[in-house]
Amino acid sequence: MTAQTILPANSASGGFDVANSMHFDGTSNHNHKTPSSSGSQRKFSFSAWVKKTDFSTGVLFSSGEADGNPNLALYFDSSSRINMYSTQGMQYITTRVFRDPHAWYHIMFVVGTASSNANNRQQLYVNGVRETVFSTSTAIGQNTDLSINTGDYRMSVGTGVDDQDYFGGYMAEVVFLDNQSLGPLSFGEFDEDSGIWKPIPIAGSAAVGGTNGFYLDFQASGNLGNDVFGGTDLTEVNVGALNQKTDTCTNNFCTLTPLTKLTDATFQADLCRVTYGTASTRRAVFGSMVFTAGKWYCETKITATSQTSVEMCLGISNTYNPEAIGNALVSNNGFTVSLFPSNGSLYIGTTRDEQNLGNLAVNDIVGMAIDMDNGTLQFYKNGSALGSANSITTGDSDDGELYPGFTVANSCSSGGQTFTASHNFGNPTFSGTDQSDENGFGSFEYAPPSGFLAMCTKNLASTGG
Repeated sequence: MTAQTILPANSASGGFDVANSMHFDGTSNHNHKTPSSSGSQRKFSFSAWVKKTDFSTGVLFSSGEADGNPNLALYFDSSSRINMYSTQGMQYITTRVFRDPHAWYHIMFVVGTASSNANNRQQLYVNGVRETVFSTSTAIGQNTDLSINTGDYRMSVGTGVDDQDYFGGYMAEVVFLDNQSLGPLSFGEFDEDSGIWKPIPIAGSAAVGGTNGFYLDFQASGNLGNDVFGGTDLTEVNVGALNQKTDTCTNNFCTLTPLTKLTDATFQADLCRVTYGTASTRRAVFGSMVFTAGKWYCETKITATSQTSVEMCLGISNTYNPEAIGNALVSNNGFTVSLFPSNGSLYIGTTRDEQNLGNLAVNDIVGMAIDMDNGTLQFYKNGSALGSANSITTGDSDDGELYPGFTVANSCSSGGQTFTASHNFGNPTFSGTDQSDENGFGSFEYAPPSGFLAMCTKNLASTGG
């Protein structure tokens, strides 16, 4: 069954704007706190906007003892199902799965063990709608005290209490409410025009959160554990300023897609960093957004290679098919323009254009300025233009749609070599440098050329791209 999602091209207009998220790398990043005072062990609400980019088991919220016994948790399992779990008797597992790595979901976990209705003691909401179909449904016993809200139990965001099963992806507007069982209308609403579930402002006082409640809006880059309610901040673990992102539930950024990819490509949890492996065939990875109009900018940084030269290609294609992609992102029935960095050659379709643009090395940054309105593609190296802009024509296939694409070369694959690259469509930045587009979106190493925009849904909505 297909999961209900916030559409990747979310264009819900007006209303509350979420400025920042936090990226969790799936290996160590998390925030936690241990209550100094006792709150309710029978009633609470947890709410978060989530963009899940890792298909491994990942915990959104947990509370319990460090050895994991007892504990409770809200998490994605390895099958991308949502689990509500407690060692004290609760186990609910959704039937449907949540596998869209490019969509934002609003997920709520609501507990009130005093209810005489067993199914109402634990409730799960996704995008404003209560989940009612579960493959497993074992309720908490009535009036059970859970392992939460006392000094005996650590609460964690992004990992289990035993520091395992780290979440990989993004979270925004993370809220925990002590002694309150609230519904989704306290956190979001359906947009009148699009029908998309979108966030609403959250009241910001300690009284709202209760004794041990907290609200993480991730707007303080130097303290991503800051409690906006004004209570004790959460402790950051392996978290820094670069974990703050602008990819949010109100402005979704392009990433790479793991759904169609190079045979031997390993993605990091942000879906912007990838290690290209030693597969014997040449296949591509693509960006998650398609463009038919507008002007767009992105950057690629070569971060490591086992070769003496960088053997990869960067460019655009109107064929979203990794099986059909060759050395220069050239397909049999699609149009491409690509740069082959090791010899500085350009390919226009299947034709090599000798422009002697020079080689690329580790730490070089290649920019691509894709002009769909005028039909050109300009490459940049470390902020300087590589040759002249190249004419593009989208041909007859795929209705003029173009995708950013990247692939290894034959010599890399056949030689058993690997390399790693970071791809920035406006989020995340490589080093913290904040060069935004003219609309104020994106964080690039180099300023985008005039009129060229970061690849995000707010820019898509404004350009019709």
